[in-house]
Amino acid sequence: MRFSRSRAHVLSLLIFLIAGLRCGQAQTNQAQINQAQTNKEIKIGFSIENVVGERWQTDMDEFQGRAHQLGATVVTRSADGDDDVQFRQIKELLASGIDVLVVLPHNTETASRIVEIAHAKHVPVICYDRLIHNAPVDLYVGFDLFSVGMQQAQQLVDKAPRGNYILLGGSPLDSNSKIVRSGQMKVLQPFIDRGDIKVISDIWVPEWSTSEAYFLVTKALQNLDGPLAAIVASNDGIAGGAIQALEDKKLSGKVLVSGQDADLAALERLFDGTQLMTVYKPVREEARTAAQAAVRLARHEDVESHATVPNGTLVTKAVLLTPISVTRENAKNTVLKDGFQKIETVKQGLPKDKQAQLEN
Repeated sequence: MRFSRSRAHVLSLLIFLIAGLRCGQAQTNQAQINQAQTNKEIKIGFSIENVVGERWQTDMDEFQGRAHQLGATVVTRSADGDDDVQFRQIKELLASGIDVLVVLPHNTETASRIVEIAHAKHVPVICYDRLIHNAPVDLYVGFDLFSVGMQQAQQLVDKAPRGNYILLGGSPLDSNSKIVRSGQMKVLQPFIDRGDIKVISDIWVPEWSTSEAYFLVTKALQNLDGPLAAIVASNDGIAGGAIQALEDKKLSGKVLVSGQDADLAALERLFDGTQLMTVYKPVREEARTAAQAAVRLARHEDVESHATVPNGTLVTKAVLLTPISVTRENAKNTVLKDGFQKIETVKQGLPKDKQAQLEN
């Protein structure tokens, strides 16, 4: 049997219409799926290695607040500085059906197993403030830590371009410690090569512990041969331990000390004259940025990023925020103006003769 040309034309038209309807239905179905994903309540798992330390509770509060504004729920876990506890808690978060994992790892060198189990369940991973090494992390949100180290060292050499220095780094298990140190050495190395600066002790402080910093600096000061010009302390916690050790030797205020995090005690020490500088990292912005990124990844949306960071043999997409060097001279216009620390609270920790610096 042969079709007439008119019948063939009608059949072709019917086939075309049916195909169009099916395509339109598929597009409608996909649009409905996308809309459902947009409307679905996002569940974020936030694993933090430890909430000990002044800043971390601020991070958590800001992260949760911004996530809730975006319609997401946040389930948080603190591992109290234990790798195995953190791994177990993250397995429990994944089993509970989280859509995205945000993690501040304890040991950045061994935490790749966290990324592995998350990706096995098709859950994207954001590293917060510390990058897990040699793992295909989906995004890193943090500060330019190399710049932090450079700012610390630069403030010190501007005041003391010659003399004996102690290097006081953070936890050897935290890759951030090494990034900060590399920034410090970028500034210090030319002075060392010329013989202007002599490093008399190179110390790494377990767990960024204030008490360990006190003990290790006390030990270093016992072997001191000649005046000490500066201690390149990588954060405010270990700076506090170092300054207490200097106080025991009646050297507090005579030796320049750096820091990082703009802790309340550090701000008090800036105005008391026992710490030269700290680095303010607007952690509220960091936490809010991470929350926004987590929601976008959970919805399978792109996260705008103009940076990458090396990660062993890999390269990781990153959102890097800018740290701010803070001294007594600019504290009121930076960390205090932002409300990260309150002027009245800082004044309460100062002797009356030092409080006047904050009154004008």
